Amino acid sequence: MARTTAPATGTPDGQLGLDLLDPGFGATALHRVTPARLDTWDACPRRYRMLHVDRPAPPRGGGFAHTTIGAVVHLALRSLAALPAERRTPEQAASLVDRHWTGEGFADDAQAARYRERARDWLAAAVDGPAGRDEPLAVERWVRAPAGPLLVEGRVDRIDARDGEAVVVDFKTGRRVPTAADAADSRQLALYAVATASVFRRPCRTVELHHVPTGTVAAHTHDQASLDRHVAAAAESADAAAGATTALADGGDADTLFPARTGAHCGTCAVRRNCAPGRAAVPEPRPWDLLAP
Repeated sequence: MARTTAPATGTPDGQLGLDLLDPGFGATALHRVTPARLDTWDACPRRYRMLHVDRPAPPRGGGFAHTTIGAVVHLALRSLAALPAERRTPEQAASLVDRHWTGEGFADDAQAARYRERARDWLAAAVDGPAGRDEPLAVERWVRAPAGPLLVEGRVDRIDARDGEAVVVDFKTGRRVPTAADAADSRQLALYAVATASVFRRPCRTVELHHVPTGTVAAHTHDQASLDRHVAAAAESADAAAGATTALADGGDADTLFPARTGAHCGTCAVRRNCAPGRAAVPEPRPWDLLAP
C-alpha cells in the first residue's frame, strides 16, 4: 500500500502550522529574567533603567569595604569546595582568604588587616559546617529554566544534594543575621529553586541562607503553592519592567516610566551620582561605614 505523504506546511508533523498562516498565533515569548534584575526593578525603576536599559550605561560609583569582604569570602568558599575533603582544614580555609584578598574600600591598611583576619576566622570555622563537610552538587552554578511565563536564569552560590533532593544555598556576610522568614520571603531563592529543579531533574524546595560570620543557617522548605506565588510576583515585575522599556523606546518619558524610588538603599546605589533624588534622600556613607562593628 502506498504511504500518504502529509502536505508540506513548514511543520515536521504535517499539521496546519497556524503560526505561519496567522503571525499572531503561537507561543508567547517568555520574559528572560534574572532575580537580581527583578529585585533592582522593585527597589527602584530608575536604577533599573540606568543599569539595564540605558546604553551606554552611566558610570558606577566606587567600591565599598563590606562588598569587598563579601566578594572575597564567596571566592574563598568556592575554592574551599574545590579542595579534596581531606584538605579542607581550618588552616587551608583561612589561607584561601589571603589568596583572594583585596583592600578596596577600607579606610587604611590597619582596618583592612583587621577585617582580613576576621574573614580568615570565618573560613576556618566554616570547615566544621556544611560548606566544609558536605560535597556540593554544584558551586557557583548558572541555572536557566522556564518558570511560568518566565525564563529564569542566574548564578547560584551552591547547590547541595540531600536525600535525593537539591537544596539552594546562598552565602551572606553582612552585619544582619538572616532568619527563616528571610529565606521564605526571598524571591531570588524561590526562583533559583524552580530553575534548579528543572536543570538537575530532581525536587528542589528547600532554600538556605548561610551567614558565614556566625555560622547561622536560616532555612525554609517551600511547597508548590509558595513557589507559584513567587513566580507570579516575579512575572508581574517582569511585565512592568518590559512594558516600561517598550514605552520608553516608543518615545515615552523616562522619569515617568522609571520613577526614582528613594530610601536607605540610595546611599550605596551604584548609579547614585547620576540621580538627584537619590543624592537628596540620604547622605552617601564612607566606603567603610557599613562594615560590621
